[in-house]
Amino acid sequence: MENGNENKAKWYVAHTYSGYENKVKANIEATVENRKMQDIIQEVVVPMQEQVEMKNGKKKLSMKKVFPGYVMIKMIMTDESWYIVRNTRGVTGFVGPGSKPVPLSESELKSMGIQEKKPVLDISTGDSVKVISGPFENFIGVVEDINFDQSKVKVNISMFGRETPVELGFDQIQKM
Repeated sequence: MENGNENKAKWYVAHTYSGYENKVKANIEATVENRKMQDIIQEVVVPMQEQVEMKNGKKKLSMKKVFPGYVMIKMIMTDESWYIVRNTRGVTGFVGPGSKPVPLSESELKSMGIQEKKPVLDISTGDSVKVISGPFENFIGVVEDINFDQSKVKVNISMFGRETPVELGFDQIQKM
């Protein structure tokens, strides 16, 4: 299986009529559900921010849209996914030159407060794990180090009668 970058979902921004953000989000999510496209259109977000307002001398917390008129969508850009988003009621188009959708960069995502969800790992240093994919599949090893930023673990695998440290992705191991 080719692990090309074109199959990785990226964040895109769709422009909506003001006030339609949540309706657009709900409509896209409903279409994705109906067409079973969760692997293509993975997340739809209306970025919100807590805001403290003073009303009659009392603090009142309210949620305010960070970018009114915009909806953020994590998706793999295909003709079908483009068509679904583009033809959702309330969507006026994608953000990008000549309506060609351009994915947001890592730094843009960070500045918008959208962090890629880090995978949760129920494994600690010293745990025994089994490798479930890749060249070391079915090997058993002990976790030496965990790098959450890169979603990688260093595992000591017993190979040819000696310990060999290998770096593996979180998705390549399973707890024993």
